[in-house]
Amino acid sequence: MSDLVVTISGLEVVGHHGVHPEERVLGQRFVVDVEMFLAHDGAATTDALTDTVDYATLCDDISAIVAGEPVALLERLARLVADRALADPAVRAATVTIAKPHVAIPHVVDDVSVSLHAVADGS
Repeated sequence: MSDLVVTISGLEVVGHHGVHPEERVLGQRFVVDVEMFLAHDGAATTDALTDTVDYATLCDDISAIVAGEPVALLERLARLVADRALADPAVRAATVTIAKPHVAIPHVVDDVSVSLHAVADGS
């Protein structure tokens, strides 16, 4: 068996997350990366979508989470995205990174991000 990893990089979604009221009112761009470690490598030989992650559907669902109900912390948002990735039976573990490119702090930074690695129950 081989290790199969499916990665979504640079998914940009406008959301209204943050600790400060202005962040929740104005909204801002979030950039999401998800690396999913699959439970098996069946798709490499079967060529069947049912043996892997449907990343188009997953992008839709992640976009809905990020554009949806506001949360205060990137850590919580990363957990919500990881839970959605792990809900797919093909995924045994996922690493989610969420970046805030225009963070409101008085320093010059490219972005601030949070990464969370989660493992499916029973893995």
